[in-house]
Amino acid sequence: MVAAAPLTLQPSSLSAVRILGIDPGLRITGFGVLDQSGQTLAYVTSGCIKTAAGGELSTRLKTILDGLAEVIAQCRPQYIAIEKVFVNMNPQSTLLLGQARGTAICAAVMHDLPIAEYTALQVKQAVVGNGHARKEQVQEMVKRLLKLGGAPSPDAADALACAICHAHGGHGFGTAATSGYRIRNGRLV
Repeated sequence: MVAAAPLTLQPSSLSAVRILGIDPGLRITGFGVLDQSGQTLAYVTSGCIKTAAGGELSTRLKTILDGLAEVIAQCRPQYIAIEKVFVNMNPQSTLLLGQARGTAICAAVMHDLPIAEYTALQVKQAVVGNGHARKEQVQEMVKRLLKLGGAPSPDAADALACAICHAHGGHGFGTAATSGYRIRNGRLV
């Protein structure tokens, strides 16, 4: 089930590239869509796909697959950017996260979309300028870079950050629209 406001999409210009960023998770999968036209990034939509806690694994994975298929059908992205799984202390959690990530990749593959994968370190470096930034810093920078009225939820912000990372080639700030800001202590100010 896609837990987001009804999608009200801004039409993309003919030269714009539409990118869907995905932050995979078994409980909450974040998604964020933006348009890139040259050095300009424009927010399209974002949200979360939530699964029933404690439900059957197959049912939860189907919810993720169906939710992302719906987002892809409505938004028609040209590229998918997805966060790579990190290995944590609990192997069972890592395996479950990997299954959610695999499901997200399947949603992209079913629609013949190219997939780019980025580590959390690459995403944070591209958006915040610090690969070890906190979630709140990522939310704030996503808000600033996309000129949003408020900070998106943590999962949606991570997905949007993944899309921003892809738009900037995955390397630091690249051609980020950062005019009017400067970097201090790894943060745009």
